[in-house]
Amino acid sequence: MDVSPSSSPFDRVIVIYNPVSSRNPAQLAEQLRGQVTRRLPEMPVRLEPSQFPGHARELARTEAASGQPLIVSASGDGGYNEVINGVMDVAESRAVCAVLASGNANDHHRSTPRIPLIDAIVRGEVSRIDLLRLTQGVGNAAWTHYAHSYIGLGLTPAMAIGIEEGNKGTLTELVSVLRTLARLQPFEITRDDGARAVFDSLILANVPAMAKYGRISETGTPDDGLFEVIMLPHASRWRMALMTLRAVTIGLGVQPGVSRYSFQTTESVPLQIDGEVKTLTARTPVVVESAHRALATLG
Repeated sequence: MDVSPSSSPFDRVIVIYNPVSSRNPAQLAEQLRGQVTRRLPEMPVRLEPSQFPGHARELARTEAASGQPLIVSASGDGGYNEVINGVMDVAESRAVCAVLASGNANDHHRSTPRIPLIDAIVRGEVSRIDLLRLTQGVGNAAWTHYAHSYIGLGLTPAMAIGIEEGNKGTLTELVSVLRTLARLQPFEITRDDGARAVFDSLILANVPAMAKYGRISETGTPDDGLFEVIMLPHASRWRMALMTLRAVTIGLGVQPGVSRYSFQTTESVPLQIDGEVKTLTARTPVVVESAHRALATLG
């Protein structure tokens, strides 16, 4: 049964999408607008195409600053990451976020099953989930970025770069993963207590599955105030391959959950935040915390 806009927790629907994406989010955005218009005819709906990297964050920030918008990202994990960071830029925002999956991996969408988006919009049931808050540096030189699903070093960003350089598709992506394993370089971190460790992979995850194929944890939910730490110390290539095979078949099993993880890297290393790859500066403090129930979403 449909409801009236007056009883909805949001006053408008904004759909942000990348018009040049190969996954055709423009068509999905238009379809969603038609569905909302049919079922909630008095609800304002606007489509906002992003024009350059970071523009989706700007658009979301502007919308989050007033009223009670539902901001839908018609995208994959990277586009949705921009949107949630735009909302988090606005203190005390009453914005609600949702994702209309139209990317390559869509880890967040896959890990948070729910009813069809249009039904969720009509029902208007809002819940809150955790985010991962990453801060690098201290004082005025510090920068902060939020993740809705995971933060990865080592294997994770290397796989993302390898897949991006190759062709899309299950078989070709798996070939890219195997090539990535062959040339992966380990990295060293130093913890707050001075202990050092060398890793091939370190993942801090708020979702149990990632990269379409892998189940990285059997524990945790996106609203429990904890995130899982999945570590692979530096080892032989066959051990990395074995871990990858296990992830895509039976899963990696129970992983430790924490609310805070801090370290610094010996050298500058790539870092994947949801679908986006950034760089961590060498010998600069990094703190990842669970921002408990920081994001309002549907479902």
